[in-house]
Amino acid sequence: MYELPLPQNLVIERWKVKIWNKEIREPPHLTIICKTQIWRWGLREREFMDTKPDPSLVPQQVMDEIHRQYVLLCNEWDRMYPNNPNVGPEENKDA
Repeated sequence: MYELPLPQNLVIERWKVKIWNKEIREPPHLTIICKTQIWRWGLREREFMDTKPDPSLVPQQVMDEIHRQYVLLCNEWDRMYPNNPNVGPEENKDA
């Protein structure tokens, strides 16, 4: 599992961004968690994969951290799931 370090104010509010183990058959994505709510955000599409819970409930500061650390997150996914990479070798990962 990989957990993206978040600013302390988000940690206090119980926000987390993770790449879980055992996601091998899933499209590359992050899991955004707050208390009991869970969102999936696709690394390829760079958008939420589900409409519920409402993606607008995720604070902009969380999304800013995801965008700021996008290349790192893609690299972590690829490290964990080399047979299901985020992008093909011909694609550029510069965000």
